[in-house]
Amino acid sequence: MQRRVKALETVLAEKGYINPDALDKIVEAYEHRVGPHIGAKVVAHAWTNPDFKKALLADASQAVRALGVERTVGDHLIAVANTPETHNMIVCTLCSCYPWDLLGLPPVWYKSTAYRSRAVKEPRTVLADFNVTLPSDMKIRVWDSTAETRFMVVPQRPDGTDGWSEEQLAKLVTRDSMIGTGLPKAIDEVDT
Repeated sequence: MQRRVKALETVLAEKGYINPDALDKIVEAYEHRVGPHIGAKVVAHAWTNPDFKKALLADASQAVRALGVERTVGDHLIAVANTPETHNMIVCTLCSCYPWDLLGLPPVWYKSTAYRSRAVKEPRTVLADFNVTLPSDMKIRVWDSTAETRFMVVPQRPDGTDGWSEEQLAKLVTRDSMIGTGLPKAIDEVDT
């Protein structure tokens, strides 16, 4: 696959359809300045710093800017926190509005009509499709993103992580847990 991609890139560059330097800059941006690793760092910081978590939940756009995170997608970011009583889930019922700068490229299923329509009507069933089973008395709140307002979930911090550094905690945070269709990784799933 890598050879095919390189061959295609070479042909497109030779014909003048793409600029290899511009392509390198795009790849560099997705490796370092945008993506789920950025959102994971934000969540880990919220888990370890109650003042930051309070600020994040009050005004996520301002809070992530204070961390030096570039906010280029959407005008307003809202962070919602999962609690023992409430699980949050994000969807965009109209298209696929998504905080790319914090979560990276949206998964294919996020853009699907099935996810967009079912997430609102039957969120518990959709979560089961993602192997997420919640207590029957837990409330599920579905948030609908728009072109102007994007959402991210601050998942619950896993038990047994007291004393962990932000770097260690960030390894537990998954893209899906920041959408609400997944949970953080279990402690035994990461190297600490």
